[in-house]
Amino acid sequence: MAPPDGRFAPSPTGTLHLGNLRTALIAWLRARSRGGRFLLRVEDLDRGRSRPEHERSQLADLAALGLDWDGGVVRQSDRGAAYAWAIEQLEARGLVYPCWCTRAEIREAAGAPHGDAPEGAYPGTCAHLDEAARRAHEERGRPAALRVRGGAERITVADAALGEITGVVDDFVVRRGDGTHAYNLAVVVDDAWQGIGEVVRGDDLASSAPRQAWLARALGVAPPGYLHVPLVLGPDGRRLAKRDGAVTLADRLALGEDAVGVRSALAASIGLCAPGERPTLAELVVRFDAALLRDARPLRWDPVAGPIA
Repeated sequence: MAPPDGRFAPSPTGTLHLGNLRTALIAWLRARSRGGRFLLRVEDLDRGRSRPEHERSQLADLAALGLDWDGGVVRQSDRGAAYAWAIEQLEARGLVYPCWCTRAEIREAAGAPHGDAPEGAYPGTCAHLDEAARRAHEERGRPAALRVRGGAERITVADAALGEITGVVDDFVVRRGDGTHAYNLAVVVDDAWQGIGEVVRGDDLASSAPRQAWLARALGVAPPGYLHVPLVLGPDGRRLAKRDGAVTLADRLALGEDAVGVRSALAASIGLCAPGERPTLAELVVRFDAALLRDARPLRWDPVAGPIA
């Protein structure tokens, strides 16, 4: 059986909003309720947008809610050698190839049907180039991305909230043309290295689970389990964002609330307590049941009134 260890892995590109904090709370409760470790990973591969001050504010917000973590914080910016090793393993098995297509060329080609591949999937333009064609691309000087040979394999993974998630694995990117390792590669390598037994994250990422499970197996490691949770939405029904006003912990504190009250409101949104109740984290751990998430709907949050039933 997979270990019950979990993680939270934010990108330090801004302040965590209440949707992020709700996911972090659920991930923490899921791990702690099963006696597992809870690990923290900072996904800072986007050097252009990642900021140390954002990381500091994110860690402070988690601590303010009472969420602790085991061991030190892992940063993807320190893990380049591990990702390069994974690329070498894929190359040795003939599972990757260089791709010189621009985004515009991909959009144009992806408009045509390609068998079982999902809509918008890479159509395989560069998958079967001969040596002369590759050499011609190299001589033009355009840097190549690196794609896997997914083979349109149909992969099904189990999700503790959504049931089964099935997807067709297209030839997705594992290293961009600028040399940056892609999210799908980094997250698989890091989850395996950290011994993550279950990935808890927003259900907007559910469609990436089959790709990541395929890649884990290609690298010779067992994929983790998954628990995708409903998002927090703004009053207009769109994903919660800064445009919605008071959506961060600091915003709520400025309105006179406290961290325990915010945490309790997030817990109440998944049925762990009654509105207005202020349970301790220990009480929430005892009450937590992933079955509550199977029927959970996206939560709407009004910047003034708070959760909308």
